[in-house]
Amino acid sequence: MKLIFATNNKHKLEEVREILGNQFEILSLKDINCFEEIPETQSTIKGNASQKAHYIYNKYKIDCFADDTGLEINALNGAPGVYSARYAGENCSYEDNVQKVLKELKNETNRKAQFKTVISLIINKKEYFFEGKIKGKITNNKQGTSGFGYDPVFLPEGYSETFAELSAVEKNKISHRGLATQKLIKFLARL
Repeated sequence: MKLIFATNNKHKLEEVREILGNQFEILSLKDINCFEEIPETQSTIKGNASQKAHYIYNKYKIDCFADDTGLEINALNGAPGVYSARYAGENCSYEDNVQKVLKELKNETNRKAQFKTVISLIINKKEYFFEGKIKGKITNNKQGTSGFGYDPVFLPEGYSETFAELSAVEKNKISHRGLATQKLIKFLARL
């Protein structure tokens, strides 16, 4: 089965391809010659995932899925949340976002956080949603060099290593995106 993953984020694409293995052929936007920025203007993670999937489905008439992910930090009232990718500004880097979070939590003792991913799948003209969450906390400084985004400062509950210190295989078993993608796989297997 071929599916389009509606993302321009090469790290997300690699991660999802690793999780899915050879079960499905996952095509990127580049594979279908889609080079435009997909809008993300909704106020929720679920809304953004849905908006991205509908954008590709409506334009290319191809079964596809999209995800949106947010880091929700208790002490920041759920921020960065839906703005996780651009928390430090429109054209910021992963490093800019991480540094902003660390600065905002500098004197904070409550460092509880969770990552949440919602996948919107549009297949056979119907939309389905799959959610993955993992609780943890934000470390005081960066640890590890693997992964991307907030991985060097996110310590999953029950672990002594950040996402950036875990192997890709181990991270994908427990991560928010891994959990949501496993639900997607189970659903597709029943089709």
